[in-house]
Order: sequence, then C-alpha cells, then structure tokens
Amino acid sequence: MIGIIDYEAGNLRSVQNAFNSTGYETCILTEPEELLHNRITGAVLPGVGSFPAAYRRLAQTGFISAIKKYINEQKYFLGICLGYQLLFCGSEEDGGSPGLGVFPGRVVKFSGREKIPHMGWNRASVKKNSAILSGIDDNEYFYFVHSYYPPDDSKLTLTTTFYEKEFASGICSGNVFGFQFHPEKSHIPGRKIIKNFGALCAGNTGH
Repeated sequence: MIGIIDYEAGNLRSVQNAFNSTGYETCILTEPEELLHNRITGAVLPGVGSFPAAYRRLAQTGFISAIKKYINEQKYFLGICLGYQLLFCGSEEDGGSPGLGVFPGRVVKFSGREKIPHMGWNRASVKKNSAILSGIDDNEYFYFVHSYYPPDDSKLTLTTTFYEKEFASGICSGNVFGFQFHPEKSHIPGRKIIKNFGALCAGNTGH
C-alpha cells in the first residue's frame, strides 16, 4: 500500500489517480500515525505552493517527526515538486524556512533572467542509473511548475535540468527519491516513474 500524505498542499488526487492507473493500491494519509502503519510500504509527499507554509503545516499536523522516523526505517519515500523541495535543509522563500533535512542544501529562487515560474515541458538529463528511472531515456521531457530550485549535489543527483542554470531535477539518497517535475502530469515518461516507484514499494525490483 502506497500512502499519500495529505497536509493540505494540493494535487493529492492527481497523484493518487496516477498510481491507481498503474495498478498500485493507494490511500490518503491524514494522520501521522497512519504513515507508520506496517501496511504502508511506500509514501509520497506531493505539494504545490509556499515552502514555509507547507513546512508549518507539516509541523502543525505532526508529520515532520513521522516522516523522519519512516525514512529512518529505510522504507521507500517519494517527494514531488514542493514535496521534493521540502526534503532539503531549507528554502529562502518568503524570508526563509527550515526543511526536513533529508537532502543537503538550500532551495533558492531563479534569478529572473528567464520567465518565472519555470512552467511547461523541459528535459531531464540522466546522471545516474536507478531502478526508479528504468525505461526512461536520457533527455526525456517532463512537466515543471516552480520558481525555486534545489542545489545540484553530484553524489545524489539522478537527473538535471537546465533553466537559467543546471539544477537537480531528481535526487536519490538511500530509499528516498525526489523529483522537481510532476510525474503525474508527464504522460508516458511520468507514468513509468510512478510505476517504477510502485514496483520498488512492492518489492518487485532491485534498487
């Protein structure tokens, strides 16, 4: 069972529908205790909107400690868009905010040399092999909507994307994955990533 964390930061149903369409059972998690239930073999942190507001909401609902405990148990975890950014140490958005600290570095804003937000289709250059990228071609197109970007840590980076500069559009650390783009909105390539994550959670493939 894949649990999708509900902390009132949007796009839950589109993520849930994407997993359901690939044959993986999902549930919406509204309480932190639900995340730590043995039936949850994989968890997804989606999200759109403000980083500080989202982090405050995670704190208010008690999900921060539950997420950290879940990740420490070496279970599979996927952050998408804002959910991906929240996995870093912090963000400069709206005066700054701490993050979950799973990935090193701080999320910063695009300079404005290009139109903000970065919205639409862009390429993801594959930098490291991973089961979650099985069947994904190098420089495949994915759908992005964001004004802030995470650092590129070569030790962890799965994919990079260029918009003003090269940034890490996908990262993996242990069993924790994150993507800046929206797999659930990225048609066939995104569906492959959703399916690959589901297979990892079900124990159907090696990491």
